[in-house]
Amino acid sequence: MFRFANPEYLYLFLAAPVFIIGFILLNIAKKRNVLKLGDLKLVKLMMPALSLKRSYLKFWLTLAALGFGVIVLARPQFGTKPEKIERKGIELAIAIDVSNSMMANDVAPNRLEKAKQILTRIINERRDDKVAIVVFAGDAYVQMPMTADNMSAKLFLETIDPSLVPVQGTAIGTAIDMCMRCFSSDETSDKAIVLITDGEGHEGSAEDAAKRAADKGIHVNVVGIGSTQGSFIPLGRKLNNVKHDSQGNPVVTKLNEDMCRKIAEAGRGLYTHADNSNSALKDLQNELEKLEKGEVEGMVFSDYDEKFEWFAWAMLLLILIEVCVFDKKNKLFKNVRLFK
Repeated sequence: MFRFANPEYLYLFLAAPVFIIGFILLNIAKKRNVLKLGDLKLVKLMMPALSLKRSYLKFWLTLAALGFGVIVLARPQFGTKPEKIERKGIELAIAIDVSNSMMANDVAPNRLEKAKQILTRIINERRDDKVAIVVFAGDAYVQMPMTADNMSAKLFLETIDPSLVPVQGTAIGTAIDMCMRCFSSDETSDKAIVLITDGEGHEGSAEDAAKRAADKGIHVNVVGIGSTQGSFIPLGRKLNNVKHDSQGNPVVTKLNEDMCRKIAEAGRGLYTHADNSNSALKDLQNELEKLEKGEVEGMVFSDYDEKFEWFAWAMLLLILIEVCVFDKKNKLFKNVRLFK
């Protein structure tokens, strides 16, 4: 991957045509002044040290050096730079519901976006933890394996939408089992699952899966998202375009809070309700803070690796060459045809 950290400086390249036109006009004026003295060939014989090619070369060297200088200011960055880190934290598996009911907007801006906001805040505040992400609807998939790279975790969260799981439903039990497979065999730190769902269309025995996790010392925390009063499921951006059942009636999706509480109880974890406040985030953070931290080792990738120094050295080299090229012919380069 490649990018410029400060791309606004690239607008300085717009000044290049101005410099080129100015240089051309200046040389035309010089040539006219020389012609006032007589025929150009005769003037060159009278002034053997005169070298127009040298002035051209010096100009292009200077212009190229300025170009590299602009690139240095724009800070080119390539790829990513891996770094090995060691810190103390827990292993956290996040399971996020991506069924169509999560598009309901009884929580602003909608249930899925609110869930992503909560999880992003959790990842930001728990930078020392290792994180895995599982998405589920009618089936469950590992979106991101367990990693210490929090930046990657946030990038993966941003890409989550209902299209990731084509099979509709709410396979919470499968999602919990999938989360359990993400954990390492390391026993020095506690492990936890954060399940965020509206519980709509629940399939399978989620309580049994939560109990299996708890028996292995893995806490299952549930964040219920949505309202118990219910909301329509929007289709597209139009407010009046909502999902209908086979009889033509608008589908109303409600938070199954009772089921969410039972899963959290079976998993010996916390249940909290996510509304338009930050209470769920605070409750979840307090619960995770109780867990025992252990040594967490892994590879993280810095945003981008700075490579401006390549262009800085190229700029310096061009400047040195330009300084060594004299306006007039000299003995040092008398046999070099390029400078005649």
